[in-house]
Amino acid sequence: MPRPYASGVVAAPAETVWALLRAFNGLPDFLPAIAKSEIVEGTDGAVGAVRRLTLADGGDPFDEKLLAMDDADRTLTYAFTGANPFNARRYVSTVRVAPITDTGESFVEWWSEYDADAGQEEGLNQTFAQGVYAGGIDGLRAKLA
Repeated sequence: MPRPYASGVVAAPAETVWALLRAFNGLPDFLPAIAKSEIVEGTDGAVGAVRRLTLADGGDPFDEKLLAMDDADRTLTYAFTGANPFNARRYVSTVRVAPITDTGESFVEWWSEYDADAGQEEGLNQTFAQGVYAGGIDGLRAKLA
């Protein structure tokens, strides 16, 4: 099972980074690949909420459901619900923020596990790890600079 992963340091306190990530509907604020997000079910930040995302390069919107939110550990986990532009099956992703105690910065990790056809895995690993997760971490850096 593929497990794309990205991590990085963001020059801001963990509480500040977590506040941006915790806003489940806030991806367009720091992730350039996402043009629009709207909560279509539940309440933003509450487990069970569903956000509908539209990619910046167009295409059909797709939904993600918030599966877990842990403010103490600064983690959130979400999953695709139904059709998605990546044709991934059983996609579950987690993002985590940890304080770097000696500098006051944050360490951000973002990863997923998914199922897809074997021929798609290499491309999807690149898309998720670099395009989404590393892109999101870079976006957090830019937003908080």
